[in-house]
Amino acid sequence: MLLPALIPLALICLLLPLGLLATVFWIWMLISAAQNKGLDEGEKIAWVLIVALLHFIGALIYFFIGHPKRNTPRATT
Repeated sequence: MLLPALIPLALICLLLPLGLLATVFWIWMLISAAQNKGLDEGEKIAWVLIVALLHFIGALIYFFIGHPKRNTPRATT
């Protein structure tokens, strides 16, 4: 009898942190798209619209395609 009462609590404890992380990631990518110095104004507007309108999926697309890559020198051996 106790198990059915624990299932919603477990879902809340799992989904609430995931939702918060997804929201923080979305805001981070939205700000990054707006401040990306490697893009011209048209590209910035397009990325901001993609991230804003597609929410988490748009943030993932921007992270893997439009997000600037760090220019770190390769280690030479």
